[in-house]
Amino acid sequence: MTTRPRRRTRWRAARACALGLLAGAGLSGCIVAPLVGGMAESARRTGSTSVPAQYRGLQGKSFAVVVVADRSVQADFPGIVATLMERMTARLADPANGVGASHYVPASQTLPFLNNDPAWMAWEPSRLMAELGVERLIHVELIEYRVREPGNPYQWNGLGWGAVTVFEADSSNPDFEVFRREVRVQFPDSEGQGVHGVSGPLVASALVKRFVDRATWLFYDHKEPNVITY
Repeated sequence: MTTRPRRRTRWRAARACALGLLAGAGLSGCIVAPLVGGMAESARRTGSTSVPAQYRGLQGKSFAVVVVADRSVQADFPGIVATLMERMTARLADPANGVGASHYVPASQTLPFLNNDPAWMAWEPSRLMAELGVERLIHVELIEYRVREPGNPYQWNGLGWGAVTVFEADSSNPDFEVFRREVRVQFPDSEGQGVHGVSGPLVASALVKRFVDRATWLFYDHKEPNVITY
């Protein structure tokens, strides 16, 4: 007569144990799901994506980079043309980036050549390539470059906007562009940055870096951070 209660007790205990295990499994699932999701989001934010080149015509060819800007831009930023020309040429000439050009004209040679003969502005691209002795001309027109919003001296609103054009000396029409892309970058990333919180040189430096990145990434395979802001 005493065995039945004991059996019921054991059965109830076993059922309670099973329910407890199931509850525990459900609870652990609720904990693991957000954890995995958080890890995936973290990996996405800290990871990068491979981006292919948009123009590969520098492979095995010689090139020169020429940058032009409006007089008003050069008046406000006297060294911007030389800086962009130097950094873009160096980036594309770096073997680590895999552009694969056979030869290039350093900015230290291109700049004096252009400065000594202002008439080059009226030349056709074919003549400029012949004078520089290159097969590819990368022509960069800096349309707008500023660190503040016009008329607002109290907040930074940097903008670098230009067009990157390529001419090929060995094409059927060397004076006709074979590639053209616009590049537009900004800094700071958020609005409302006052002049007392961020320095002017920092804004200008960030704009140059971002513009050079976007302009040169057109020519070689590269990786971009998944959360890149420019």
